[in-house]
Amino acid sequence: MSRKQQLLKRHRRNKRLGLLLGLVVLLGLGIFVQWWLPLVLLPLLWVAHEAWFADHLFYSPGEDYQYRFPEGCQAQPVKLIEGVVQAQAPLQLAGDETLILQLRLKSGWLGRFLDPAVLLGDDCQTFERGVAGVRYLNLTGQAQALAAGRLRLRGRFCRPAADGQLWVVPGSDLRQQRVMVIAPHADDAELAAFGLYSQATETWVVTLTAGEIEAEHYQQMGLEKAEAARLKGRLRAWDSIAVPRWAGVPEAHCVQLGYFCLQLPAMQAAPDQAIGSREAEMADTRLFRQFNPFVLPGDTDGAPTWNNLLADLRELLLKARPQVLVMPHPTLDPHPDHICAQAAVLEALQGLAWQPQTLLGYANHLHDNDRWPMGDSGTGVALPPQLEAGQGWLPYSLTLDLPTQRDKAMALGMMHDLQPPAPFKRRMRRLLQRWLAGRRASPYGENEFFRKAVRRHELFWRRDL
Repeated sequence: MSRKQQLLKRHRRNKRLGLLLGLVVLLGLGIFVQWWLPLVLLPLLWVAHEAWFADHLFYSPGEDYQYRFPEGCQAQPVKLIEGVVQAQAPLQLAGDETLILQLRLKSGWLGRFLDPAVLLGDDCQTFERGVAGVRYLNLTGQAQALAAGRLRLRGRFCRPAADGQLWVVPGSDLRQQRVMVIAPHADDAELAAFGLYSQATETWVVTLTAGEIEAEHYQQMGLEKAEAARLKGRLRAWDSIAVPRWAGVPEAHCVQLGYFCLQLPAMQAAPDQAIGSREAEMADTRLFRQFNPFVLPGDTDGAPTWNNLLADLRELLLKARPQVLVMPHPTLDPHPDHICAQAAVLEALQGLAWQPQTLLGYANHLHDNDRWPMGDSGTGVALPPQLEAGQGWLPYSLTLDLPTQRDKAMALGMMHDLQPPAPFKRRMRRLLQRWLAGRRASPYGENEFFRKAVRRHELFWRRDL
């Protein structure tokens, strides 16, 4: 069981215990106070839960985030003077740096019911309700105002400390290089890196799985479970080839490997064994590879094995010769297919004649906070929660202008997996949060990823080889 599954299991157990205790209290009120009191309180408690306590937050908002920046990053003390961020020494910026402000935040009482945020210049970055600890704000894109001493900062439902530390992470514009994005599923490349890959000198998008499972939406059309899974897989395979064309990626650079969703861990455990689909009743990847522009080693037998996956990746790496390789982060992203995707790439690179210059990691999911990036569409992306300073990768942030954000939103809108309507309970929860907690819906679509991914920043973690 993964760490995230353990956290969810513990969260649900505690929720059930809390519900049981609440029912006992309500029953006591009905017996010893007034019989009608539980009937009034029960719906009010449910509304309060959905509005303010339904987030999956598996740590205390009073904990400090822990980041250790590698050597080469410049640390600069700053002060907040009359609402302006003032560096204590002149800043020498080339313009391509990632700028991270380490600052302690303290939530006000309203910040326990409304999302606390920091307004910095023309950006807004949102944090956990009840925040009381060190956080890392993303100032990338605001270098000019910061260097000129004109960057204003103020808290909304929270109070920023007067003293902080600016981390200047040196970088280069990776959009000027050949980029290959590794996507475990169709839409992962767009969620994490549309801004990067749409502007790169040359881009390849490689999708590892067909993403065919959980096809209940297609079963509602009258299809049997296996037939619905196959249809969903074919649609997502098409998405993985067609949607990057919206960003100008040539069809010849879009590849779908057609392995089966959530089966990569089993493939990795038994590299020679063919691991079929959980739901589509098939064990041949070639149905989902029919749109590929060329033949790959795995096409010989269509066997869904780890060894075939490695052979496919090696062939593509040698063909594309990417300078920048973008893939899921090895520790931040807990999805099993994402963990195995980066492991497969690293294994495929061992002993290979071509080696990339830079690895970029991304996180489309988190262990500890399902709402990250917090806040609304179009706003900035602060560093995610990390409670142990274990990772030494450099943060690398790209700023997206509004037209690029809109193009990214349209790319996500073309993805079939983000189109079905949300369940009724989730829609009701969002409505209550909008009315009572001040949260806004994304203007681009109903799926939560429109809010989480269409932002001012794309955030990666960088390692140069």
